[in-house]
This record gives sequence, C-alpha cells and structure tokens, in this order.
Amino acid sequence: MADDLTPLSGTTLVLGGARSGKSAYAERLIESCPRPWLYLATAEAWDDEMRARIALHRERRSGDWITRDVPMALPEAVAAATGPVLVDCLTLWLTNLMLAEADLAAASAALVQACAAAPGPLVLVGNEVGLGIVPENALARRFRDEAGRLHQRLAASADRVVLMVAGLPLTVKPSAENPA
Repeated sequence: MADDLTPLSGTTLVLGGARSGKSAYAERLIESCPRPWLYLATAEAWDDEMRARIALHRERRSGDWITRDVPMALPEAVAAATGPVLVDCLTLWLTNLMLAEADLAAASAALVQACAAAPGPLVLVGNEVGLGIVPENALARRFRDEAGRLHQRLAASADRVVLMVAGLPLTVKPSAENPA
C-alpha cells in the first residue's frame, strides 16, 4: 500500500461501503503531504450515534489537522483551500443538500468546478451506495441515483479513483504518475 500513498497530487476520489476503511485511508493519503492538513467535515450531529461517529473520527486524527465543518458550503470551502485537503464525506454533503431541498445540479456543478481548480492535493471520500439492492422508497432511490451521478462526475475529473474493500485500497483509475 505504500506506493498508493506517495506521491500524492491532484484529486483522489476514495469510495467504499460502510466501515470499508475509506476515511482512515484518505487521512493517511493527506498525511503523506506537508502540513497544514485541512479536513472539511460535512457530517451533522443529529443524534447520539452520529455524535459518537464524529468523535471517533476526530480522535483518530492528530492535532496537526485543521477541521472545518461545512455541511452545505463544501464547494466554497474547497475553492478557498490552499494546501492538502480531505473532504469527508460527499454522501453526507449530498444528504444535507437533499434535506434542505437545495438545487443538487447547481451544487454538484459548483463542487466539480472547485475540485478541478484546487491548487493542492485533494482527497474526496464518498460512500458507494449503488452496489446493493434497489431501495424500496422513492427518497432512498433518488439519493442512490444522485450519489452515483455525483461520484461519476467527480471520478471523470479526478486524477485517481480508489475503491476500498475490507480495508484494502483497489485502484480503479490510476494516476498518470503511478499507472497500474
């Protein structure tokens, strides 16, 4: 896995299922870069379980990280960043947008544009939700479809795409610097 960690440049999209190791892997990628490291967190602590998840993520990161909570203003935060950035996670951001009944197409376009212009290494984390059964309700199906579209757009412009499976990174789209 060491060759997956260096050199890090451009945009890397890290996708995976729940508890696949995507966040920890993404953190290691950014930590291979010079400080300061910026963590753009999109989660909102709506209940005790989510508060506990957020706390675990924060505890895992050293004090060298700068954390900004951006549940909705992710494109603006990416555009304002100047060094290595980790976005965790795209699907929580999408959830926040859907709950706010925001314009998903405009927000997604703004994020893709901000990511393309990011000056430093950028690692994006998202949940791969399209590998399971078709959800029974319309909102869940819409979420699955919107997440798939967002991931496709970001993967198309990303320099590298990694799928996490059982804690193992599988390079789906290798970077030009490290072709498979």
